[in-house]
This record gives sequence, structure tokens and C-alpha cells, in this order.
Amino acid sequence: MSLDVLEKANHMSFELSEDHQMIKDSVRDFAERHIAPTVIERDTNKTFPHDIIKMLADQSLLGIYHEEQYGGAGFDTLSFCLAIEEIARWDASLALTVASHTSLGSGHIAHAANHEQKLKYLTPLAKGEKLGAWCLTEPGSGSDSSDMKTTAVRDGDDWIINGSKIFITQGSVGDIYVVLAKTDPTKGTKGISAFIVEREFEGVKPGPPMHKLGMNSSDTTEVVFENVKVPGGNLLGELGKGFVDTMQVLDGGRIGIGALSVGIARGALEESMKYAKERKQFGSSIGDFQAIEHKMVNMAVEIDAARLLVHRAAWNKDQGKPFTKEASMAKLFASEMAERATLDAVQIHGGYGYTKEYHVERFMRDVKLMTIGEGTSEIQRLILARLIKNELGYNS
Repeated sequence: MSLDVLEKANHMSFELSEDHQMIKDSVRDFAERHIAPTVIERDTNKTFPHDIIKMLADQSLLGIYHEEQYGGAGFDTLSFCLAIEEIARWDASLALTVASHTSLGSGHIAHAANHEQKLKYLTPLAKGEKLGAWCLTEPGSGSDSSDMKTTAVRDGDDWIINGSKIFITQGSVGDIYVVLAKTDPTKGTKGISAFIVEREFEGVKPGPPMHKLGMNSSDTTEVVFENVKVPGGNLLGELGKGFVDTMQVLDGGRIGIGALSVGIARGALEESMKYAKERKQFGSSIGDFQAIEHKMVNMAVEIDAARLLVHRAAWNKDQGKPFTKEASMAKLFASEMAERATLDAVQIHGGYGYTKEYHVERFMRDVKLMTIGEGTSEIQRLILARLIKNELGYNS
């Protein structure tokens, strides 16, 4: 091993920088004071937290890694992951709102928009003055997102969009949508383009909130587009490049889902530790029983492993390195790990874990979306299989 390699190795650190630690601590304090006290009430009543969203905007958390010239805070992806984990530890619905708004809705605009579009649309999104929604999934196209039926047809200098999108986060509370549509159905994925659509455009029809297993205070609806006239200047990115940009946006979104999963799992562990210490059986705290200890140890080890995968993916993205594989690994492992953690947390709580009085039953309901949204576990394995085979020369 050469000396310069040894020197680089000696500078390797897994500690957070002072700025990153500050962000983590400040969001944790905010979450404990403003998010945790009313989270069960929000989940029960399925109410969207407009008041907390405004406070998060005031803290610059709705544009945390967007450029300062467009209203963002100018931090990095790792900062975003730290913030999402701290929010998700208490309220996964709220973390999903922040993550989807930042990495998908405004994220696609930050990725593909020109300067004028960023000034007009990214700035109010990054400042949290408006909420973003990303319209990709359709009733008949989930994992195969290229099989969309929504169309955009030229009308002079404008475009006319027709179609419907389903499972849209911020579907009825969002102000600015990014909509994927086919502009040339004969060209497959190369005939898909993205458009910036304002909710106030005539023909945009958000549906009522959907009834879901979890994420109850996150807004999820269908959005129908009926002859929606979109100015030609609202084409987002190059014509026919919408699908390529979408795949890159999804890579970034998966890092956020990984961080969200870590936050849910950490909440499950911390609540379990607290309960196991207080709960007495057979004259001892159940946290002193080996069976319970092992469950909590397994949770702790897997949470650390998932967090490292998430932070590696975030670091790669911030360094401008390829991160598709790292994002898929982080999303796949963290989401499935969090499922295991929440199931164990309910088991540790026993009968109380099955009631809404304790947080862990909500964690168990909320976490299921993590293995479905932004690419199912099955899709992540398909992506990783292709990438790993290529790396190892399987196809050569």
C-alpha cells in the first residue's frame, strides 16, 4: 500500500462536520418541541399540518439543498438526510411531505429547469411559499412508468395535457406540479417529456384524499388533467428527455426514502428501549431479558448499517459521483430493515403495541410505503442485479 493511500485512509472519518451536527441537533430540537406532541392526533384525524409546514419553511427546511440564488438554504444532500431522519423519527407523514416536495417536486425543477423557470418556480418552492407535487404514476402504470397514457399535444406555442395521475403526494395541497406526459407515443421512453403545471391552470382537478394504511397526515390523491393548456415555456428540460431526467430524479428521491426509513426505525428502537425499561414482568424489566435484548441489538446494528448506506449515497451525490447503485442499495436495505424494526417494536410492546396509544403501531403502518414508493424492493433488486453484473463482468 502506497504512502499516499495510507494518508488518505488516515483522514477517513465517519463523524459529522460541525455544520452537519448543528443541522441534526436543530431539527431534532424542532421535532421534539413542535412535531412529537401532536403526531398521534394528526394521524388519527388525518389532518395535513399546514402550520408545521410553514414553520419548517421558516427554518429553510423545504429547500435545504437547493441553491441560495433560487431561495434554497444551499446545504448538501447529507444535510437533507439528517433533517429527514429527525423528522421521520416522530412523524413519517411529515417527513414524506418534506422529502417528496424537496427531492421530487422541486427537485425535478432544480435538476432540469432553465434559469427563468427556476426563478419563477423553484424560488417559491425552495422558500416553502408553495408546495410541489410530482406527477408520474398512473392507474395503469406503476413500476413500468414508461407505459403512461397521459399525453401532451402541441397547440400552437402551447401544449394540451390530458390524462390522470394516481398516488400523488401533495396532490390536493400542492401548488406546482411536475407532470410527465407522452409527447410522441411512437418513440417509447424517448417520447416522454416533463412540464411544469400550476394548480390554478384550467382543467387541473385534484381528487379527494385517499384512504390509506398509513402516512395518514400526508396528502395523497389522484390528479386529473382535462385539456389543460400549458405554456410552451413550461416544458421542463429537453423535449423527449423527460424519462431520462425522471430516472435521475428518482435516484435522488431514493436517498430520501432511505433516510426516512432510518428515522422510522430509530423511532421504533427508541420507543422500544423506553418501554422495555419501564415494563416489569416476573420481577424484572423486560429489557433485561435476553430475547428482548437481542431484538433491540439487531435493530440498532441494522439502523447503523442502513444509515451508513444512506450517507454514502448522499456523499456520492454531493461529490458529483455516480450514485444510482448506492441510492438503490440504501433504499432497499433501509426500507426492509425498517419493516423488521417496526414489527419487533410492536412485539416488544406486546398488547400495548397494537393500540394507538403508543407510537409503534403507527410506525408499523407508515413504514410499508417505504418498500413500495419511489421504486419497489423488486425494482431495486432489478436495478442492482443489472449494475452488479456489469461491474463483475457477468455480461462480458
